[in-house]
Amino acid sequence: MSQTTTLDVGLEGLDALAGVDALCLFIAEDDRPLPSSAGYVDWRLCGVLSRVLLGGFFTGVKDDWLLLPSDGKLSVPRIFVVGLGPRKRLDAAALGEALSGAAKVLSRAKVESVALEVPAGPGLSDAARAEAYQRQFVPAFKGARVSLLADKGLVGSLSSRKG
Repeated sequence: MSQTTTLDVGLEGLDALAGVDALCLFIAEDDRPLPSSAGYVDWRLCGVLSRVLLGGFFTGVKDDWLLLPSDGKLSVPRIFVVGLGPRKRLDAAALGEALSGAAKVLSRAKVESVALEVPAGPGLSDAARAEAYQRQFVPAFKGARVSLLADKGLVGSLSSRKG
């Protein structure tokens, strides 16, 4: 089982990712402007994600995938981007499916340590997000370490599930 550490969502959290093989971002097709970690990464990459979205190469539809190099603008060398479909339709089942799929792809890519943020949706509680992460991502990810970019609500829900 992978070891999980938590970091705050934001530029400071991204800057603290030394020694992490890959970053996994989840982007919905209706995420414009890019929210949360995806927005911070786009900022650091000087708008690369926004340009890819505008060009239509990656749109954020369900099961859409993109792999980008960070070109040294982040300490993480590879960025995997997963399409979620419409964020307004992101429920616990869809989130679990996205997390499980991401874990499998990252494992096949031989990622040993990954950073990710568990996506939020209008109908998803912090407890549902924590449960999806622990039941769908953790068992399917074969790497050794996960750095979870998390807000206080998710950190609290993860802590309460451990007890």
